[in-house]
Amino acid sequence: MSQGALTTPEAPFLEPKAPARFRVTWRVLLLALGALVLLLSFTRTVTGAVDLTSAGAINASVALAIPIGLAGLGGLWAERAGVVNIGLEGMMILGTWCGAWGAIQFGNPWAGVVAGAIGGALGGLLHAIATVTFGVDHIISGVAITILGQGVTQFLSKVTFAEMPGGGDSQSPPVPKPEMVSLPWDRIGDPLRALEAKQWFLLSDVAGILRGLTTNVSLLTILAILLVPLSYYLLWRTAFGLRLRSCGESPVAAESLGVNVYTYKYIAVLVSGALAGLGGAFLSQVAASAYREGQTGGRGFIGLAAMIFGNWRPGGLAGGAVLFGYTDALQLRRGGESVHALLLVVTILLVGVAVYQLVRQNRTRAALITGVAAVAVFVVFALTDSVPSEFTSATPHITTLLVLSLAAQRLRAPAAIGLTYRRGQSK
Repeated sequence: MSQGALTTPEAPFLEPKAPARFRVTWRVLLLALGALVLLLSFTRTVTGAVDLTSAGAINASVALAIPIGLAGLGGLWAERAGVVNIGLEGMMILGTWCGAWGAIQFGNPWAGVVAGAIGGALGGLLHAIATVTFGVDHIISGVAITILGQGVTQFLSKVTFAEMPGGGDSQSPPVPKPEMVSLPWDRIGDPLRALEAKQWFLLSDVAGILRGLTTNVSLLTILAILLVPLSYYLLWRTAFGLRLRSCGESPVAAESLGVNVYTYKYIAVLVSGALAGLGGAFLSQVAASAYREGQTGGRGFIGLAAMIFGNWRPGGLAGGAVLFGYTDALQLRRGGESVHALLLVVTILLVGVAVYQLVRQNRTRAALITGVAAVAVFVVFALTDSVPSEFTSATPHITTLLVLSLAAQRLRAPAAIGLTYRRGQSK
């Protein structure tokens, strides 16, 4: 067979399909989003936790979800080509520093965006050299890059930012920000703000969500969101994407069809690093006003969790990033009250999962365990008025663990992920 055999997304050896119980369509997705908004509105009405659907919380959720989503998208590119990228955190760290440095050096935020992507791509290049060319264990290489990223940025800060007015050994001077845009609600009296302030059931919640999504949005945020459908198109709707994914499913079969596996793995890991670096630049330019040491706060690892939660798919990854960003935003805005109200949301969702497991999947034991968990969460909600601050800061990480534990049974990683490949091998 020739390389032309790998020109359509239906190659038989790619991603064997498990029996599907239902198909996620746009209608199903819209119904799920509507049900979620209804649930949040009900919880806000019952508990009085207005930040569950406030414009400020939604705006903060988007800002916090973007770097997680970009890191996860970077992990998606690498792992679909068969390379585990634990080094996303280190590539993000390089992106935060390079993004701030580029914006300050050239006086242009978009120069910082490009510099951040290049900084992350350099980390990706090191990871590709180690794993693809020399066959180093992917986990070891990723951890090494994270440690290297921390050390390199600490050194560079001391020799650059410490000499600048307003800078220091662990932070940069103020960084130019990309332009913020908003829909011109103010020209017509800002009806969404007025409707949100009335605190009506559902209507006010929808108004708050819409206002949060359409006001004070960075152009870099819009660019990052557009990268999700672009990645889907490139990886699932082009011959290039089919060849890249074949390297993560069966590199031997891909090579037999004329695919240069090394080249595609290198491209994937370089793009992975650039996307993670872009997420780092977002942190230093949009989420904050300057670079600071430790700015990533483990978001590279959370992005990896979002990718796994999304089953190595762009749409699921985006949903996971929004979930983690939302919980992170809630703990920053009236954390104890908002996170306490979130316990009621978790209770209702767990009850729904238990019913689904019992009725649709006929898994009595799993439904019983989920039901017991729902009762336990509700008891905590009923017996307390607020969540201690020591726990609210850990909300995003707890959410990560819970989501991955619930989603673990439906996951399917690329078949050849993490395996060392050598040109010419027979299997």
